[in-house]
Amino acid sequence: MEILVGGLAAASAGILTNPLEVLKIRMQLQGELQKKGQHAIHYKNIFHASYMIVKNEGVLSLQKGLVPALWVQFIMNGFRFGTYHYADKNGYLRDEKGNLVLYKNIFISGMGGVVGHYLSNPFFMVKTRMQSKAAESIAVGYQHQQKGSLLALRDIFKEYGLKGFFRGGVAVFPRAFVASVSQLTTFTYTKRYLGKYEYLQDKKILTSFIASMIGGIAISVLVTPFDLILTRLYNQPVDNLGRGLLYNNYLDCVSRIYRIEGISAFYKGVGPMYFRLGPHSVLSLMFWDKFREWYDYLRVMRESR
Repeated sequence: MEILVGGLAAASAGILTNPLEVLKIRMQLQGELQKKGQHAIHYKNIFHASYMIVKNEGVLSLQKGLVPALWVQFIMNGFRFGTYHYADKNGYLRDEKGNLVLYKNIFISGMGGVVGHYLSNPFFMVKTRMQSKAAESIAVGYQHQQKGSLLALRDIFKEYGLKGFFRGGVAVFPRAFVASVSQLTTFTYTKRYLGKYEYLQDKKILTSFIASMIGGIAISVLVTPFDLILTRLYNQPVDNLGRGLLYNNYLDCVSRIYRIEGISAFYKGVGPMYFRLGPHSVLSLMFWDKFREWYDYLRVMRESR
């Protein structure tokens, strides 16, 4: 049940923040494996990117990939929120005095994020490809010809089998671990710290809002390079054996980006990353807090009968 509650919270937030995910993907792919000044700049910033996408593709294009994106949120965040809540409820995150233990929080939040992200890998890959698909005049990165999430999943399975769903799965591990630890640990410890102030002790929504905003900053700063690498690996063209044509593996991707685009390339899309993860962290963590509160209330009511 904890996984369901966490999944619903994250999916609810995903509906509102998906347009920012589209902007982030486009900016991460802009100038792929090209030196600065040697490629067209279709997207100058998130506002210009929004204008260009709406102008050339229509306003609904800002919700590209919404269906697989919601499945990603439900599976990935449902698993990591759910396992974290279960661990906290059963005392696995704290010592015998009830104090949070940092290494336990890091391990459980990180491993929950890795497993959840890996399970959602097929939808994450399809989401990335659908969101990168653009009008020819503003296209960046490789353009996959996919017409829908179910058709895309069918084509991947038909051509590469089950292993095709988990291509690039190794890249998930560092991204998922860093993202989950930075967000959940920062959120939990910030809430604990804010709880010391008498003014905030009866203001749960405000406390959750502040803690989730700080969690959003932490995850945006720390995860952007890993997210960019994952986007590049997911979106690259592949040969008939499913092998990448731009990057041989994770380390090759890191090396080629650094040598050709420079170290600053790892922070492409950091603006929309924060504007997406900031609100998404706020909404998903606040929904999570509220849904857990409702679930615990209903459980107590049911048990008291």
